[in-house]
Amino acid sequence: MSEAVITLDHLEKSFGTNAVLKDINLTVNRGEVISVIGSSGSGKSTMLRCINLLESPTGGDILYEGVSIRDKSVKLTEYRSKVAMVFQQFNLFNNMTALDNCVKPQMIVLKRTKEEATRIALEYIEKVGMSAYVNARPSQLSGGQKQRIAIARALSMNPDVILFDEPTSALDPEMVGEVLDVMQSLAKSGYTMIVVTHEMGFAREVSDRVIFMDGGYIVEEGTPEEIFKNATQERTRKFLSKVL
Repeated sequence: MSEAVITLDHLEKSFGTNAVLKDINLTVNRGEVISVIGSSGSGKSTMLRCINLLESPTGGDILYEGVSIRDKSVKLTEYRSKVAMVFQQFNLFNNMTALDNCVKPQMIVLKRTKEEATRIALEYIEKVGMSAYVNARPSQLSGGQKQRIAIARALSMNPDVILFDEPTSALDPEMVGEVLDVMQSLAKSGYTMIVVTHEMGFAREVSDRVIFMDGGYIVEEGTPEEIFKNATQERTRKFLSKVL
C-alpha cells in the first residue's frame, strides 16, 4: 500500500493577475521519484516553491502526511527540514567551508550538537563524493562540486522529501553528469524526490512517474514509458518532439 507524503489539492498560485498554477492535483508517495518536465514558464519551479512554502499558495491546499501545511500547528522550519530543497544556484554560504554549510543548518534547525552535526555531515559529504573538499569554501569549488555539497546539506537534515529545482541547469555540460549520478544513487536508495528538470535522460531512466506541465496546468502524467513513448496529449508530444 503506497503512502502519500505530499498531496497537492487544487493548488493555485497567482502573482497579481497572472495565474501561474491552475488547479494542480498531485499525490507524491513515499519512495517515489517524480520528474516534472515542461517549457520555461509552465509553472514547474513555482509548484516546488509552493510545496516548500517559499511561495504562499493563493488557493487550494498542500498536505504533508495528511495534514495541511497551512494548519497553524505546523512549524515552518520543522516542515522545511522534512521537505528539503536543492536550488539551481546552490545557495551556499560563501563565508563558510563546505563542511560548515552542512553542519550549521542542522545545529540551528534540528538543535543537534556540533559533534553530531559534523558526524552526519561528513557521512553525507562522503556519500556525494566530496570528502576531499570539506574545508574548501564555495569560491574554490566548481559548479558541480557546489551542487553536490548543496545535496549533502539537504541530506544532512534527514528529510522525508527532497525537491530539486533544475539542479543541473547552472552547470557546465561536463559537470551535469556528476550531479545526476549522485541523484540517481539517491533514487536507488529509496529517497522521495520531486525533480524539476530539463534532463530527459534522467527523467526517463530514473523516475517512477513523469509529469508534463504547460501553461500552469498538469497536462499529463504517467510512467516514463507512457510519457516518452505513448503521450496522449498533443501538447506533450509537441514539447517532447522539440527537446528529444
